[in-house]
Amino acid sequence: MLLTAVVLIVAVALLFDFINGFHDAANSIATVVSTRVLSPNLAVAWAAFFNFVAAFGGGVQVANTMGKGIIDFELLRAQGSTGVLLVIFSALMGAIVWNLLTWWWGLPSSSSHALAGGMVGATLPVLGVQGLVGAGIAKIIVFIVLSPVLGVLLGVLMMTVSTWLIHRQSPLQVDTWFRRLQLVSSAIFSYSHGANDAQKVMGIIAVVLFGTIWKDREFQIERWMILSCHAAIALGTFFGGWRIVRTMGHSLTKLAPMGGFAAETGGGVTIIALAKLGIPVSTTHTITGAIVGVGSTKGWRAVKWGVAGRILWAWVFTLPAAALMATLVYGLARLAVLAVG
Repeated sequence: MLLTAVVLIVAVALLFDFINGFHDAANSIATVVSTRVLSPNLAVAWAAFFNFVAAFGGGVQVANTMGKGIIDFELLRAQGSTGVLLVIFSALMGAIVWNLLTWWWGLPSSSSHALAGGMVGATLPVLGVQGLVGAGIAKIIVFIVLSPVLGVLLGVLMMTVSTWLIHRQSPLQVDTWFRRLQLVSSAIFSYSHGANDAQKVMGIIAVVLFGTIWKDREFQIERWMILSCHAAIALGTFFGGWRIVRTMGHSLTKLAPMGGFAAETGGGVTIIALAKLGIPVSTTHTITGAIVGVGSTKGWRAVKWGVAGRILWAWVFTLPAAALMATLVYGLARLAVLAVG
């Protein structure tokens, strides 16, 4: 019975990873599609490939942060296998529901913050505030603000440097070069997305296994977890969501190949650097910041600030909304467990 429950929760975690890829596909392909460097079908295949390639160099620092840096793992494990499974199931379902709602609304919200919020919301009814790791949560909250700011700054920097380098070239030469370079920048950003986001689910799966059937083993991220999580997020990216592509690639600002290159490179470099530091950040908000940064180099009016405001709404409310949903799911799940004894 326990093994069956564990397998089901791991399957739900991989489902979240798939939805994460589906939901965030627009982040990886919006610029390269909106600049018409790649067709939509080729773009999703390109992004999915580099999502998976990140399994072989992305590391596991973020996975360890998600596994032991938000919830006090030892306190959670002390609640027994049922307690661990209920908390993780509720966290995942809260994040999944919020992701699907924002996908339907066409809002580029953060799957990372949804999952972190879900973990907080599911833990509070069981362990209270003492069950949370304050330093880890504070780090996530700080970078909720800092990651898009870094995206803006690097987007502006990349666009400024690129403009300076090509100022004597003809428009045709510039367009040709940056169409080729945008294939590289798109690969960088897709790699960063896999390196950051797939790791979060690895940490969740590790909590499930080492908190239940592998209690006698030392907490670590196994190789099969890495490969399966990257495969799930890559598959989700391949079937990615087009509602958000329109928001990111067309509605926020108009991008030429050089702007797409600058935004993807700035966003990708930011995410890779933070992933190596073990900081779970939002790829969505980072690339949004980079796109805004690129657009702002053309003047204040080049960015559609009304669209940016809608994205900001999702940015602010994702973590608390997912936490609330996870708390509600936990309550329902707990009642169901009590009902069946």
